[in-house]
Amino acid sequence: MVKLEQLGPYQLEQRPGVFPLCSDALALGRFATVRKGWRVCDLGTGSGVLLLLLAERQPDLKLCGLDQDPAAAALAQDNLQHNGLEGGIWTGSWSQPPFPPGSFDLVVSNPPYYAPGSGRDGGPARMEREGLDSLCQAAARLLRNGGRFALSFPTERMADLFEAMRRWDLEPKRLKLLSHTPTKPPYALLAEGVRQGKPGLQVLPCLE
Repeated sequence: MVKLEQLGPYQLEQRPGVFPLCSDALALGRFATVRKGWRVCDLGTGSGVLLLLLAERQPDLKLCGLDQDPAAAALAQDNLQHNGLEGGIWTGSWSQPPFPPGSFDLVVSNPPYYAPGSGRDGGPARMEREGLDSLCQAAARLLRNGGRFALSFPTERMADLFEAMRRWDLEPKRLKLLSHTPTKPPYALLAEGVRQGKPGLQVLPCLE
């Protein structure tokens, strides 16, 4: 069944078989640094929700998305078109992105969380297919020097994330932990790195 969700001035269509809207994506859409006129790429775009959230915050973005699932890519393209937003969605692997190096100012991703064989059951949509290292490598390739990479990830894999980001010269600069209440431990994190950035990590309040 098709579902419609209002996101500010935009309406998100959701279809069966495409990963649904989640709190992580909403938080990431508010967290990522974005500036007017930036070129933005969403790796594993799903329904295209992050592109809508960023377009709500900043006009005149150049929007692109990539997803290996043709159904998801088609839905993301429809969501852009139905909301009057210009942009292009491609079908393919982020390990072989169809864009020249240095094409973007911002790369965002709400990727599958759990590594194969980890014993975690997030369902097929939450199991890694291409891997964290491949994601960071793709982001580094696509960003201009000084460009930003923002993503959501589970707190239990924070060390793996920062190691992979630094391996591909994406210096972690901002960190926010997500928790449902002040008494519960964080369940996920939002991180943002800068391509060839200088060391120095800002840790933001968990709840705002």
